[in-house]
Amino acid sequence: MISQSKKSICVYCAHRDGTRPEYLQAAVATGELIAKRGHRLVYGAGDIGLMGAVAQGAQDCGGDTFGVIPQHLMRGEVAKRDLSTLVVTENMHERKKIMVMNADAFVLLPGGLGSLDEFFELITWRQLGLHQKPCFIINTAGYWDHLIALINHQIAEGFVPEGNTQYFRVLETVSDLDFALADHFS
Repeated sequence: MISQSKKSICVYCAHRDGTRPEYLQAAVATGELIAKRGHRLVYGAGDIGLMGAVAQGAQDCGGDTFGVIPQHLMRGEVAKRDLSTLVVTENMHERKKIMVMNADAFVLLPGGLGSLDEFFELITWRQLGLHQKPCFIINTAGYWDHLIALINHQIAEGFVPEGNTQYFRVLETVSDLDFALADHFS
């Protein structure tokens, strides 16, 4: 399904494959979905792990790819150089800002501390009213179960307002993301 106008979907994920094949499959499927919907992929510009898989999935389906990577990670995350657009920044702060400014929606796939940092900064900005863009967590194979439990614990303990869960939506599959994007961008 092609969208009415090209939207950009930012994906946060790991530069590693993880331990389960489902993680890599979800990354490829997410990239494919973004391209098939006629959207542009915005991501961290890595060519390895889930980052490389999401970009390759988008490219294999003819998608537009926009990668942003700080100079100091060019080697460590092995920058994917065949992207539609590759932006090299001086630092992580610039990277995150450019990714947010160039996206209409955000997706969190399995990842590590960096993915959490990026996503929680995004949710915090939403809480502060700095953006109103939709944010989705794809809970592939229950990967984010503990994170969701932690957020619910923070709410129960009075440190996070209950309404803050409206700033993101938990999805179980990439197919669920397809429906969520269709609902949001229709």
